[in-house]
Amino acid sequence: MRWCREKIFQVNKSEHGLAAQLREAYTLGALSPLRDRIPEVSVEAAYRIQNLNTVWWQEQGRVPVGRKIGLTSSAVQQQLGVDQPDMGVLFSDTQIADGDTVNLSDYLQPKIEAEVAIVLAHDLENPVPTVAEIEKAVDYVVPAIEIVDSRIANWDIKIYDTVADNGSSAGFVLGQNPQKLDDVDLLLCGMKITCGGEVVSSGAGAACLGHPLNAAAWLAQYQASTGTPLQAGEIILTGALGPMVTAAAGETYDIAINSVGKVSVSFQ
Repeated sequence: MRWCREKIFQVNKSEHGLAAQLREAYTLGALSPLRDRIPEVSVEAAYRIQNLNTVWWQEQGRVPVGRKIGLTSSAVQQQLGVDQPDMGVLFSDTQIADGDTVNLSDYLQPKIEAEVAIVLAHDLENPVPTVAEIEKAVDYVVPAIEIVDSRIANWDIKIYDTVADNGSSAGFVLGQNPQKLDDVDLLLCGMKITCGGEVVSSGAGAACLGHPLNAAAWLAQYQASTGTPLQAGEIILTGALGPMVTAAAGETYDIAINSVGKVSVSFQ
C-alpha cells in the first residue's frame, strides 16, 4: 500500500516534537491538548504530525492495512467546530479477533464504537471518486467495532488533537461473516450495542454522514488529493453509527447491525 510521505519533510521542529510526545504517550500516559502548545493550529499541520508517526511506525515494522474515518456525526462536528470528517491509519497489530478478550490496561481511556467496515476489491484511481465508484469497488462489508483511545488527557480534544493522534485509533474488530453490498441496507440498518443485557448505544447507517458510503467517498477523495488513493484490499472503517461507549473491565460488548451482522469484544 502507498502512504503519504511527500509532505512529511515540510514539517517544523515543533511538529516533530509533538509527534514524538504522542508516541511516548502510549506508555507514559495521556498528554495535555496539543492545540495549546504549537503556533500553527490547523488540520493540515495535524495531518503532518499524523504522517510523521505513520512513517515512524512503518520503519519500526508496523504494517498499515487500511484507514478509519471519524467525525461522521454532524453533532460531533459541531461540537469540535469542523465541517468535515477526519481519518487515521489502521495497523495490522491493532486488529482483534471477533469474540476475543483484551486487557483494559493496554489502553489509556478506551471507548468503543459500532461501525460498518468495507473491504475494497479494486483500486480507486479517479482523482474525485464518487459514491457509485465506491459501490463498484467494494468487495464485501462486515460489522466492526472500533476501539478509540485518545492520547489526550480526559478526551479534551478538538479537531487538531484527534487528527494528530491518528484519529484516536487504538484497535478494531471485524465480524466473521462478510456480506455483499447488494445484500445489505447500509442506509436504514439499525445498530445496537448491548452490555450485560442492556442496550448502551443505538443508531443507524444514516447517522454516518447520511450513509456509510458517503463517508467512504469522502475518504477516497481525500486520499486521492494527497496522491495516495485507496487500494484493493484496504479495510475502511466508515464511522460510528451511534454514540461511543466507555469500555469497562469485566464487560462484553455485543454489536448487532441489521442485515450486516454481529461482532463482539470483551475487556478484562
